[in-house]
Amino acid sequence: MSFQSCILKLPEKVEYDEAFVTSFEARVEKTIKDYGLLDKNEKLVVAVSGGKDSTALLYLLHKMGYPVEAVTVDAKIGCYSAENLEAIKGFCKKLDVELHTISFRDEFGGSLCYLQDVLKEKGVDLKSCTTCGVLRRHLISVKAKALGAERLIMGHNMDDEVQALMMNLMKGHVEKCGSMGPITGKKHNKLFVPRVKPFYFTAEKDIVKYVKMLDLPAKIAVCPCASGGMRYVLRDALAEYGEGNENFKENIMEWYVEVLPKIREIPSEKEYGFCASCDEPSAQTTCRTCQIVSVLHAE
Repeated sequence: MSFQSCILKLPEKVEYDEAFVTSFEARVEKTIKDYGLLDKNEKLVVAVSGGKDSTALLYLLHKMGYPVEAVTVDAKIGCYSAENLEAIKGFCKKLDVELHTISFRDEFGGSLCYLQDVLKEKGVDLKSCTTCGVLRRHLISVKAKALGAERLIMGHNMDDEVQALMMNLMKGHVEKCGSMGPITGKKHNKLFVPRVKPFYFTAEKDIVKYVKMLDLPAKIAVCPCASGGMRYVLRDALAEYGEGNENFKENIMEWYVEVLPKIREIPSEKEYGFCASCDEPSAQTTCRTCQIVSVLHAE
């Protein structure tokens, strides 16, 4: 069974189950408490997209009384982006949460598809997800710092983290595994706003169920540009394996958090300075975002 089939197999309407909702919310609250992810006295910014994960997270943090602001990046991916943006704008207004919107077109001169076409014409063959991910992370990081955020809250769920962990292990990037976790980074680095993940131990299928049960205005679909690449092969393979092995992802995460302190002891070869073009933190002279932008703007 494909990943897309797995996340869409629940009916549109799911009957409210108080026991499930209570258990779901308690699990997230426990993750926040156990790992010291959030403090109500800090400036908290949530990265939102209009999708199921960030919408559910924004709703739950608001319910828990965290004074959050939200930031979203519009990659201009046709109706997909437009519908997500409309949904998250309406939801933030309903919750009285301030939303900061950033546009690929304003920042980089065009939609993701346009940028991909330009890169391809200039001989740069990057997957859409790679380009989008690099540029999106850059914009969110810059905005979070501009807002004075002390924590940047991400909607990454357990499935996302298992996929990322498996990819790093399969590529032999054990050191990168040490930068993962409920709070990213091996240690606090004042150059970055710490990224935290309250859904770290929450399965994607449970988020889908929660969203449908509460009738939250979230799009439950895979991005139309999300194709090819290692992550999407793994998504389908793990989804298929999970049909007969329901708890295997939980087992992986339990093992990972147990060995994480040891992995974080592995010396890092990266030394962060500042990008010569944008002055953002970078382990290279020119950060990946500015490398892409320089190709886009080259004559």
